[in-house]
Amino acid sequence: MKIFGKNHIIICIITFGILFLMNYLGNDQPDKLETALMIAGAGVIGLTIGLVIMNKGKDDKNPPQHFD
Repeated sequence: MKIFGKNHIIICIITFGILFLMNYLGNDQPDKLETALMIAGAGVIGLTIGLVIMNKGKDDKNPPQHFD
């Protein structure tokens, strides 16, 4: 998946929505909006970092010799 491509943006929006709703609806504390926004934002940032790490070696022009 290309970082910041169409699919990445769609998955980030879905992830943000699910995490936000789970934390906003299931929280009874007075600062539930701020907490839900922070957790949902952290989830999207974590997703992006994970995709960067996964795609780090995808377009390698010089693969190692005799890798197997």
